[in-house]
Amino acid sequence: MRTRPTTWRLGISLLGGTAMLGQPGAARAQDSETAPVLGKIEVTAQSNEILVQDGYVAKKDRIGTKTDTPIARIPQAISVVTQKQIEDQKPRTLNETLGYTASANPNSFGFDTRYDAFFLRGFQAFYNGMFRDGLRQYNGPSAWFKTEPYGIEGVTILKGPASSLYGVSGPGGIVNVVTKRPKDEPFREIELLAGEHNRFQAALDASGPVTEDGSILYRFTSLGRKSETELPAYPDDKIYLAPAVTFKPDEDTKLTILGEYSKSVTGGTAAFYNSSYGVLSNVYEGDPAWNDFAQNQGRIGYEFEHRFNDLLTVRQNLRYNAVDSDIEYAGHYSIGADQPLQRYWGHYTENMKNFVVDNMAQFEFDTGPVKHTAVGGIDYAWSDYDAGSGLSYVSVDDIKAAAVPHSGGQEMNQLGAYLHDQMEWNDFTLFASGRYDWVDTTSTAADFSTSKQKDSAFSGRLGLSYQTEWGITPYVNYSTSFSPNIGFVYDDVSSTVGRVARPTIATQKEIGVKYEIPDHNATVSAALFDIDQKDGVVFDASTGINKQRQLDLNSRGVELEANASLDNGFSFIASYTYLRVRIERGAEGTDGNELSATPNHILSLWGHYQFENGTLEGLGLGAGVRVAGSSYGDDTNTFKNDARAFVDASLSYDFGTRNPKLEGVKLQVNAKNLFDNRQTICSAGYCYRDEGRSLFASLRYRF
Repeated sequence: MRTRPTTWRLGISLLGGTAMLGQPGAARAQDSETAPVLGKIEVTAQSNEILVQDGYVAKKDRIGTKTDTPIARIPQAISVVTQKQIEDQKPRTLNETLGYTASANPNSFGFDTRYDAFFLRGFQAFYNGMFRDGLRQYNGPSAWFKTEPYGIEGVTILKGPASSLYGVSGPGGIVNVVTKRPKDEPFREIELLAGEHNRFQAALDASGPVTEDGSILYRFTSLGRKSETELPAYPDDKIYLAPAVTFKPDEDTKLTILGEYSKSVTGGTAAFYNSSYGVLSNVYEGDPAWNDFAQNQGRIGYEFEHRFNDLLTVRQNLRYNAVDSDIEYAGHYSIGADQPLQRYWGHYTENMKNFVVDNMAQFEFDTGPVKHTAVGGIDYAWSDYDAGSGLSYVSVDDIKAAAVPHSGGQEMNQLGAYLHDQMEWNDFTLFASGRYDWVDTTSTAADFSTSKQKDSAFSGRLGLSYQTEWGITPYVNYSTSFSPNIGFVYDDVSSTVGRVARPTIATQKEIGVKYEIPDHNATVSAALFDIDQKDGVVFDASTGINKQRQLDLNSRGVELEANASLDNGFSFIASYTYLRVRIERGAEGTDGNELSATPNHILSLWGHYQFENGTLEGLGLGAGVRVAGSSYGDDTNTFKNDARAFVDASLSYDFGTRNPKLEGVKLQVNAKNLFDNRQTICSAGYCYRDEGRSLFASLRYRF
């Protein structure tokens, strides 16, 4: 696919131009009465295999239905971060990638590149809400699979409960990362990046056919980075290698193999000392002599698809991934008001492994005037982690020399069977999805004693949409989610007697409307939702010892979102969220309160303008603002976090617009938090600090 040319208004077909994508230069017709001048045709990085997109606007995706479905017809709120948005904004982490998405809150823990910790509709989604290429990706307690934004071609965020198709997941929704996959036309890109804090990065992305008939395609994406950060002895280094191969022996059969190896080193401590409850000091907790978080991760898997006939298509998606983490961290503690702060040092290791396979069959048939697209399948997931944790109050040398004691582990087996039918009659689309899950979990304590737990549940979704002739599609849905919990919980945290945790379940009622503006590459959506979560699990440290307890939450809100890439070179993203998350049943003194670190108002706006003619042709300007309203700093609602606003910007120049010999060369400068706004954000009574301004420049050659 290509970006929309400047002369789109002349009626040039988007699909008709795809044959020209292999040409390295701009395609132009002769200037005559019968041959209008064509705009520049740009080869884009996305494959448009799983996620079909045009600029900042997503057109079609599988994540909401497990079938290729126009997003406007799906009766559930879906947001998409496209490849073009990623390229313009240059996010460094998945958290930054989600910064302009309605109802996504990736800013609850200040500056911390160790983890992608984000919330959807007020609920944490970083443990069981992460998916890659439609397959669940469980994170361990600290061994989280890190997403490299350069290695993806988009992110789809399905809002609200999604267990009816995807099994174990949270109430707020799921985030599905789409891996860069082979393209059927030649694509090559080299990018160099440098910036503040001695940040140096080089990246390579190459794809295209291996054979003349296009039956074998390849892609190889790689990145190397050496970087410091604003924190002392807190690096941000990475090596990333991601090969991919597609085999297409005929038009009905396709096998894509996707792999990755990544090695990263960040800081082990990102926090500042809290001098008292809700008060953040300027004392950095980390010790430069003991502050590395080293992580190795890898994945290998495939996507197989075969179409037997007009009725039946089968797919099997499979992946194995593993993460090894070794964390050196440190902190301070007080022994008296007039005494200097004392130090402690910790060492945490964890190995996390995942295997998942999804087998599905898609049926397309009619029953009278009703057109059906039905999917039935069985998936299986296995996950296992083991952790070790050690602590020293003596010295760095002491923690270095000490063995890391076993601190626990967990093995989970999940089997799920699901059925989804998508029925179209005239302009109505009805979704009916149902799934049953069986989950067996074995937990291993620090003393190697084991306990077993079995959970099972049914999850469902009903949704209805109606597509009008004006491009307006109202919809309504009801959906549920299910997630088992491990270990014991304490209804009274002062008690020594606990009980087995109940599974977390949630139900959502949602109404909304989607609008595809006629004759424009632009969409507008609005959604009103109400989510009830029962038996969510949190840690309670009120007794000085972390114990799990269960609570009930209610999340209500309104989302407004707009995406556009227009003919005149202007693209924008706008979103507004009103959100109220109330504790229905929680710790003593919190019932009826609002959940901490959850702003009632979240606003974001990003605009990008590409000059396409005149003196400034080739220049690109982008600017955005992210605003988070005030929120409570703890669940007892005793103090508040101030509202925060961050401004981002980009400046780019395409040298090929003036000099054909420099076709494909682009210089870009990006700024995060341009005005260096550093504030405190507190969650559950503990406070964090935002990152300051960050500037970097990149030089890209695409050919």
